[in-house]
Amino acid sequence: MMAENAESPIAGIGTMVFGKWDATEVTCADPGLAPYINLTTIGTPHSGGRHANAWFGKAKLSVVERFINNLMRTGKFSGKKQHCVKAFEAALDSISERSGSNPLQSFIDAIVEAAPCEEITRIKLGAVSTPKAVDSSPSRRLDIALRNLSVGCAAATAGSKRTLTQGIVNEITKAAEGDVGAFSIGKREEIERVAASAR
Repeated sequence: MMAENAESPIAGIGTMVFGKWDATEVTCADPGLAPYINLTTIGTPHSGGRHANAWFGKAKLSVVERFINNLMRTGKFSGKKQHCVKAFEAALDSISERSGSNPLQSFIDAIVEAAPCEEITRIKLGAVSTPKAVDSSPSRRLDIALRNLSVGCAAATAGSKRTLTQGIVNEITKAAEGDVGAFSIGKREEIERVAASAR
């Protein structure tokens, strides 16, 4: 009985997102990431940086808003939050139409798949620095997953006629399936491969 409970996904992460999708039915298959994934979104995902100076304040911030903020990182989408919000909402609509299920589940699955379990750090002994494999903390895993997903979405629009919505749909659906064709999954594989060689 205990083994079955350990394997079952953690349920009930939040509320209604964009007033359309119920976040309470979304489950996270990774018990390490589950406490850090917050889907509680009240109204528009715009906190105005209230979490910025709080210790681990980003853990209280909605993962939807964190993803949207990451989409604005650099390039042609920097500072265009309203555009990114609309693009993400339209992408969730599109994923819902395609799959017929809750698109937030695909989003959480994509985050879990894109989060690397280990990475490398440099340890200096005298004048020689050697790479050493280390386990990533859940908070850092979530940060890296969101960053790589958003970079993959924005990169899909560069030099093509694809819109940001199409880029988000493409990246999230591929990442949720664990497809190496997704930018975020490719990055995770690369990080873990380098860490495995540095053990």
